[in-house]
Amino acid sequence: MPHRIAVLALDGLLPFELGIPQRIFGRSLGFEPHNKGRKLYEVVTCSIRPPGPVRTNADFTITVERGPETLATADTVVVPASYELGPVYTEGRLTDELAAAFAHIRPGTRMVSICTGSYVLAAAGYLDGRPATTHWSSADHFQQLFPEVRVDPDVLFIDDGDVLTSAGVAAGIDLCLHIVRRDHGTAVANDVARRTVVPPHRDGGQAQYIQRPVPEAQFATTTSARAWALGRLERPILLRDMTQQESMSVRTFTRRFREEVGVSPVQWLTRQRVERARQLLESTDLSIDQVARDAGFGTPTSLRQHLQAALGASPTVYRRTFRAGKA
Repeated sequence: MPHRIAVLALDGLLPFELGIPQRIFGRSLGFEPHNKGRKLYEVVTCSIRPPGPVRTNADFTITVERGPETLATADTVVVPASYELGPVYTEGRLTDELAAAFAHIRPGTRMVSICTGSYVLAAAGYLDGRPATTHWSSADHFQQLFPEVRVDPDVLFIDDGDVLTSAGVAAGIDLCLHIVRRDHGTAVANDVARRTVVPPHRDGGQAQYIQRPVPEAQFATTTSARAWALGRLERPILLRDMTQQESMSVRTFTRRFREEVGVSPVQWLTRQRVERARQLLESTDLSIDQVARDAGFGTPTSLRQHLQAALGASPTVYRRTFRAGKA
């Protein structure tokens, strides 16, 4: 059976964020011979009340056909943002309706929040003692209201195993793609991203607020350097090599790169190589030595160190675990 995802629709919800799980998970199709072309997730929407209308923050309501008992059937519960959280936002406690709805959730269910949906998870106790994030503009308030949560206001999303939180709006797309990638590998996630016309991978540690996501007209960008680097990841790439693609000084290039991408050129390059290594480990039978060379790490030792830091697993363990999960 497909993995069942229940999306909780609360009054005051943001329609865009409510639709993210359906768009990403609902478009995830199998690549393996036994499930090729089949949907990998079943996405359902439910309310904390019996079926009926739910207010949005737009000039329309939506009709939700499932009630809170649906949460008892979910393998993953997603809580998008709402602008009408009431005591959840002001006092850090669940309403009686929310508490009754959450009582349906089975132990071990994966919990996910998008944007200020993290307030609901925190009020329900899911984030106690855990790292979490939310929209950067709410981070200070969130930390004051829930001091037991380890809030990181700078990242796009945080994966803490069975509980995952994201920053606002588009970061919800990044988190859902990350979950697909974690569940089914890069090929499935990249296919969904391609059909959704979004970047296939933005690392969770990337900054929420990028100073210049769209460069001003009078400024040169670092786009050409990034495209050039992606085309030759298997070769040695020095910072000065990238700066030469844009005819900038190292200092100017580094500053502008961070403004546009949110991380340093070296951090970005390492993340691209880790992603390349993951794809090769998942989809080919290349030796670890060859994967290390093709991803640009040079040696198996370097590849092992970087994968361990990024994924918590060696190349051999990652490949074995991934393929065992697809068996």
